[in-house]
Amino acid sequence: MRILVTGATGQIGSELTLVLRERYGGDAVIAAGHRKPASAALASSGPFVSLDVANRDALARVIREHGIETVYHLAAVLSATGEQHPQRAWDVNVNGLYNLLELARESGIRQIFYPSSIAVFGPRTPRDRTPQDTVLSPTTMYGVTKVTGELLCDYYAHRFGLDIRGLRYPGIISSETPPGGGTTDYAVEMFYPAVEGKPYTCFVREDTMLPMMFMPDCLQAALDLMEAPGAKLRYRTYNISAMSFTAGELAAEIRKHVPGFRVEYVPDFRQAIADSWPRSIDDSAARTDWGWKPRYGLPEMVVEMLAALSRRRAAGCLYPTG
Repeated sequence: MRILVTGATGQIGSELTLVLRERYGGDAVIAAGHRKPASAALASSGPFVSLDVANRDALARVIREHGIETVYHLAAVLSATGEQHPQRAWDVNVNGLYNLLELARESGIRQIFYPSSIAVFGPRTPRDRTPQDTVLSPTTMYGVTKVTGELLCDYYAHRFGLDIRGLRYPGIISSETPPGGGTTDYAVEMFYPAVEGKPYTCFVREDTMLPMMFMPDCLQAALDLMEAPGAKLRYRTYNISAMSFTAGELAAEIRKHVPGFRVEYVPDFRQAIADSWPRSIDDSAARTDWGWKPRYGLPEMVVEMLAALSRRRAAGCLYPTG
């Protein structure tokens, strides 16, 4: 199997690429991104190509030259950055996906993974235990592009028989890559000053609750969904979550291990985005259809994050450069 990972230098892509290379071999997994890999492991473990997915000809060339059969399409402009650059968000998130779907239809690509987001929900969506089937009323360009993406994937699956599978990811927490312009970035940022013994200024209120997931669960969910028998899948894109907590609860959990850690809450424009998103997610369809089960809750995630970042600090490389 020849696999292409777009957005391979991003938060999820940089780690998913390594997992796929361990499973299928380094040369079988082509990493593609708009910047060079900052991770030595990513750069040395297999091929990398520079790629803007909004450039159809460049994407077609990569698919053709590498004989791509499966694509993990992770290239995207995220929520906070998308509000600052909405035209670029549409170009990458929608036109890039459309290019891929058209090329998949023409070239016979076997399978596509397309991550959606809780950003597809909005003020008219139930905020607690948000159901699988509900109103999609996003208030951000990122959310609009993700709803559009879900609809495009549905159309190409039904009209042309493409095998496209996706997850509505919550906030993703990882120690390996820096925040990438998302509204849930505070849940990653908070750990860095904590391990340095510094205070943190949080850009959402203390009582802001959002669904979250630790990176190992994020990666496992993608692999499990892609390997699930198609006959068992009732949905093209699944709700998925692992935990929900407030910014204050995260700070309190960190404080159990870092006594005296201080957080000041100074909400900015991202607060309005967070207030439009769910507080918790009903992912029972994923659990029923393909056996989804997260391994990490808040306490386990905090322990792992602090340990990983403490090791990075001791090695003199706390802040990743990706």
